[in-house]
Amino acid sequence: MKLLATAVVSLSLTLIGCATSSTDPQPTLPAAAPTEAQAAPTPAVAPTAQPVPVNTLRWTTASEVDNLGFDIYRGESEDGPFVRITPEPIPGAGTIDEPQSYVFVDDTNDPSKGYYYYIESISVHGVRERFSPVQYVKPKRPPLEPTPAP
Repeated sequence: MKLLATAVVSLSLTLIGCATSSTDPQPTLPAAAPTEAQAAPTPAVAPTAQPVPVNTLRWTTASEVDNLGFDIYRGESEDGPFVRITPEPIPGAGTIDEPQSYVFVDDTNDPSKGYYYYIESISVHGVRERFSPVQYVKPKRPPLEPTPAP
C-alpha cells in the first residue's frame, strides 16, 4: 500500500480510566444490632469501584492512498511475538489528501504488565505494512502481591 506523504504525526499511549457498569451488583454490609450508644443509625457504605486502566493509542496520517484501515498489534517483548488485538480493522479514509486522526482503546490489557504496540496499515488491495514503530507502555499498577496462606 502506498501512503503518500503519510507520517505518524502523533502516536501516544495514555492512561484513561473506565467506570464500572451500573448493572454490577454492589456488595452490602450486614445490618448490626442497634445499641443504646448509637444516636442515629449509620448507613452501610459499599466500596467504591476503582477505574480499570486502559491503554489508548492515537495516531494521525498526513494523507492516505487506498487505505482500507489499520490493525493494532500487542506484545510483551519488543521483539514479539505480537498478537493482533483489533477484532476488525479500524476503518481508514481510503484516498484523501487531508490529515486524519485515529484512536484505539485497549481495554483487554493487564494493568500490572507493560506492553509493546505497533500499528499496521492495510490497503484496499490487501497489502499490509507496519505503519508505526514499536512503542512501549509501562504498567499502570504494581504487580498484585500474592495473598499469604493462612
